[in-house]
Amino acid sequence: MLPGIFLLCVIALGQQTPAGSAALLPDWRSIGNMGVDLALASAAGGPIDRVWFSSEGNSLFVRTHDDRVFESSDRQYWKLRTDIEAPPDDKGATELAASLPKSSEGVVRVRWTARETYAIGKDVYRSEDGGRTWSNLTRFRGESIIGEEMRDLAVSPADSSEIAVANRRGIWRSADGGLSWTGLNEGLPNLSVEKVLATPSGSNGTRVLLEDGSAAEWAPGEKAAWRLVDDTAAAKQELARKAASARLSADITAIAVGQLYSYAGARDGRLWVSMDQGLTWSLTRQAGSNPVLDFFVDTEDSRFALAAFGDSGGEETASRLLRTVNGGLFWDELGATLPSGNVNAVVADRASGAVYAATDRGLFLTFADLLAAGPASGWTAMTENLPQARSLDALLDSSGSQLFVALEGYGVYAAPAPHRFRNIHVVSAADYSERPAAPGSLLSVLGARLVRAQAGYVDVPVLYASDLETQIQVPFEASGTATLLAFETSAGRYSMNVALRNVSPAIFVDRDGTPLLIDGDSGTLIDAMSPARSNGRVEILATGLGRVSPDWPTGAVAPLDSPPKVVAPIRVYLDRSPVEVARAVLAPGYVGFYLIEIQLPSLVNAGPAEIYVEAGGQESNRVRIYLEP
Repeated sequence: MLPGIFLLCVIALGQQTPAGSAALLPDWRSIGNMGVDLALASAAGGPIDRVWFSSEGNSLFVRTHDDRVFESSDRQYWKLRTDIEAPPDDKGATELAASLPKSSEGVVRVRWTARETYAIGKDVYRSEDGGRTWSNLTRFRGESIIGEEMRDLAVSPADSSEIAVANRRGIWRSADGGLSWTGLNEGLPNLSVEKVLATPSGSNGTRVLLEDGSAAEWAPGEKAAWRLVDDTAAAKQELARKAASARLSADITAIAVGQLYSYAGARDGRLWVSMDQGLTWSLTRQAGSNPVLDFFVDTEDSRFALAAFGDSGGEETASRLLRTVNGGLFWDELGATLPSGNVNAVVADRASGAVYAATDRGLFLTFADLLAAGPASGWTAMTENLPQARSLDALLDSSGSQLFVALEGYGVYAAPAPHRFRNIHVVSAADYSERPAAPGSLLSVLGARLVRAQAGYVDVPVLYASDLETQIQVPFEASGTATLLAFETSAGRYSMNVALRNVSPAIFVDRDGTPLLIDGDSGTLIDAMSPARSNGRVEILATGLGRVSPDWPTGAVAPLDSPPKVVAPIRVYLDRSPVEVARAVLAPGYVGFYLIEIQLPSLVNAGPAEIYVEAGGQESNRVRIYLEP
């Protein structure tokens, strides 16, 4: 294992790297790409309405379903163009439809060249005899290899063998007259995400609801495309919405089911509350002109809820975000000072009073008393470093430490939740969870640049510090069930008790849930494109494994030769079956990192598997590893 590999992994996590002066702004990063695996010729995208070439044929243009125009000169990267409009909608000589196969219903475009004629209907066709006979270019075993609902067709003026087709599943190109096809969707900002269904957790990745109602996941370690999955939570939500629509004889546009209180909202702005899981409903707000688009319900006390509304542009424009703290008996306004436009979604952290509103003008944050009615503070835009696009949804992870936002066309972005930096908060540096600390483990202190830290009367090494986050190491000498951490910052002194265990294992994961698992032979990061092989060595980067032998000074870099061994018994499980642990030591060249080396079985099933660490009877987070025989 080369030390440089550790450096790359650490930089990816933003830990133990040189610190600069960071502004108190979200550090956004895109999750996944813009392609969806639908078992077509390439990854699919969102609907494209028009496609055309420049007069010289060197540039390709598309107009997406939301009327944005993009240009690509290399057929790979796309640039937004606000100064160009689509050419006139010339359908071509559609009288040729009579000579097309009967299965080609709905011909929309015909394009002539000096040698060939191309047409689109249910499929894509080519004729080399002026339209008397046609070849189907996209149908294979009864299915279109580029998706359905053809919308536009373009032929390059520079080369009649280069054609492009726009359809409901994106933009598709052939360089050989339709003999083979490639999608150009992975880099085109046209991913039709409607909601963020789930954030990364364990071996599961980010899940989203697409425009067509299907669910897709960007799994930890994925590199190619979003993949369709069955999401029971989304299905149950849709069933609950339909049931409420039938019971209330209303067009229910949003529903949320809490432990005690459930909420339903209609297209005309009415709000209902149920206390018996939707069997009976009470109307708590009369109709207005704005549709209800989303609810947030507190998981611990469902009497607290937020309701987000669309913007009709009429007199009800101000009522776009309402709050109740008593199960709908009274609703008060929180969104009066938000910019105009729909409030598409809302999410809150009740403990801190943070409220995030995903709107047509972007994502906004405010703080309010979420325990009682009262005005909110002003709203702050969270759009720095984000593409300029409508925010369609926002979601916090289970610990409230990571914030995810869905942007129209641009997919999903994630960042450390800004409200966490308002008050000091301590989490595991490995996965940002609130698991107990352990001697020697790494902690991230969110919301402060620490000048000094102590555990009891022992100085704690500060390994990394910025205005947003500080990384510290728990002293190896710490013992007991809790330790008192005292922090000194430029703004003053703070102290808090942190739960402590002898061991508290955690595997390091990136923001999208990708674990830091290294191929022990090649030194490369294991992911979907570079899976681990049977009988191979895998190195797991973790923290929280506790004391080592011989004893090692807190804050000292582990030696490259003969690093101290972990004292606690270490087991590793692959799909719940134990695997051989070759060694468990402090990671050579780093502070607070542990390295566990395992030997994979000689026979493994190809594909993703679950892996986790058990140290002294305590289990780590469960992560995904990709395998091949």
